Amino acid sequence: MNYISRARELGGDIAAHRHYLHQHAELSYQEKETTAYLVEQLEKLGIPVKRFDDYTGCIAIIQGGKPGKTVMLRADIDALPIQENSGVEFESIHPGVMHACGHDCHAAMLLGAAQLLWESREELSGTVKLLFQAAEEVFVGSHYYWDKGHLSDVDAALGMHVWPDLPSGTLAVIDGPIMASCDNFTITVHGVSAHGSQPNNGRDAIVAASAIITNLQTIVSRVDDPLHSLVVSIGTIKAGTQFNIITDTAVMSGTVRTHSPEARALVEPAMRQIVQGTAQALGCTAEVEYNYLEPPVINADTALNTIARTAAAKVCGQENVRSCTPAMGSEDFSYLMEKIPSSLFAFLGCWDEEAGCVHPVHNEKFRINEEILPLGAAQYAQFAADYLEQSAGGEA
Repeated sequence: MNYISRARELGGDIAAHRHYLHQHAELSYQEKETTAYLVEQLEKLGIPVKRFDDYTGCIAIIQGGKPGKTVMLRADIDALPIQENSGVEFESIHPGVMHACGHDCHAAMLLGAAQLLWESREELSGTVKLLFQAAEEVFVGSHYYWDKGHLSDVDAALGMHVWPDLPSGTLAVIDGPIMASCDNFTITVHGVSAHGSQPNNGRDAIVAASAIITNLQTIVSRVDDPLHSLVVSIGTIKAGTQFNIITDTAVMSGTVRTHSPEARALVEPAMRQIVQGTAQALGCTAEVEYNYLEPPVINADTALNTIARTAAAKVCGQENVRSCTPAMGSEDFSYLMEKIPSSLFAFLGCWDEEAGCVHPVHNEKFRINEEILPLGAAQYAQFAADYLEQSAGGEA
């Protein structure tokens, strides 16, 4: 099958899927209406679908006409707690919930790919699993499908994201890191309360917290290898009850991002040492709660990356296959990449100044030019077909 040609023929249907999903945006773990729609559309085509009584999302399974390996294509389906202001006619009907990260696009593209692969199933040398994944925005939504054994037979996998840092109609597949890890932490500082006119009678948790915030930056500037990418950021600080009271408690939370597994491993012990030492020096105590959420997204299988780039050239032309700068944002597809080493993640460009598509993801005005949707559908399908053909010993 000529996947890009057929995908363009299906462009109206893919856009209609996107409109429905966008209008009916649902938050993580709440994607019941979204899942029902996806299952309905897949079953209309005759594609077998696996649903879950205790979890949202679904897995469609397309068995090829010839034996071979199993490849998985993944799209996330959850939305964000954002009040939409994009100006599209099909804006979210749910107040305060918006597809501001393109997950509606991903799901619509994967529905398009499902039809492409179903129509060409007799040509496929193996099996395609299509994962419509819940709860990506809360960092751990992908775990369920692997941990419950639904993906244990997968040999290779592809995830994809619409990306406003790249021009519409381009595809980027790079070797090595492409997105960062995401770990979160909470620091609680305990001091001694006193009247603000007599600070010497207390131990100021705010002063200790301020010193901790400053000292934590030495993890990046003095502890980590300067050739690594590493961010240690405090996002919240809550302290104090009254303008004239030395407070006895300060609570901070933040995030750590890096492309380097080595840098990721050193942050927690360095943080604990700095936090406890700084607090003690100022007469306070402190505790750290540190949560490891998502590893970095690393396209480590260069042979698989080559298959994806070759597929991209067929879909959008060699001149539109791009490189890109790795992002410091995170993606919970990385959990599946750790479990399925032959995996990769790709970006589909969606920046289009003429169409007004100039806003970043997680923005109330985020929008795309829907002409890119057939490209994403075709890339999913072309990659799957090419991988199965080559892994079976054929020439894609």
